[in-house]
Amino acid sequence: MSRKLEGKIAIVTGGTSGLGLATAIRFAKEGAHVYITGRRKPELDAAVLAVGNATGVQVDSSKLDQLDALYAQVKEQHSRVDVLFVNAGGGEMSNLKDVTEEHFDDTFGRNTKGVLFTVQKALPLLSKGASVILTGSTAGSVGTPDFSVYAASKAAVRSFARNWILDLKGQDIRVNTLSPGPIKTPGLVELAGPDAAQQQGLLDHFASLIPMGRVGDPDEVAKVAVFLASDDSSFVNGSEVFVDGGIAQI
Repeated sequence: MSRKLEGKIAIVTGGTSGLGLATAIRFAKEGAHVYITGRRKPELDAAVLAVGNATGVQVDSSKLDQLDALYAQVKEQHSRVDVLFVNAGGGEMSNLKDVTEEHFDDTFGRNTKGVLFTVQKALPLLSKGASVILTGSTAGSVGTPDFSVYAASKAAVRSFARNWILDLKGQDIRVNTLSPGPIKTPGLVELAGPDAAQQQGLLDHFASLIPMGRVGDPDEVAKVAVFLASDDSSFVNGSEVFVDGGIAQI
């Protein structure tokens, strides 16, 4: 039985936990050699062990010199990128009246600036038929209290995909947005703070809003990422693929 990503070189930014780690594990199982990036070395080293066929590179995607170093290493070792999963990012809740310049700059730096330059700097290495996958969010399509800055940053990511497929027309490079709904990841549960009961309460609240009656698992997102990374999605371009249990569809 052939593996869908056999022999491909993949990069997963923000690959040390949650969706990024689950996707890196799936990519490796499907035959790819995976470069994982993360900001913290201990977590990065642990992720490399979990993935197996992987190389860890310590990168803050909002720092352009660190992106340059990442691509220099990939170029030296493999000369190309076949799959680019632009996943690094995050956000915190803040009501409109409380938003600070620091909060705005941090959120857009990680979720929007980082995405732009991660893709731009990869262009010389992207192979014929390469797949670029941007991590969006249902927050970019629906209203959420106290989440406007994060939501706006993810709406910008969705807009990037629509426009970049025109910038890349004729180059045989696909760009799609993968937009998860509430998924049980550290990034989601930590929005509720460190208390385990509050974290479970947040998950239960989201589950009550989702037509399927539960939150998602990171591997459910990873399996869709494999589809977008593989030739199975060869005519899927500029799309937003929701993995959300239906929450943004109602």
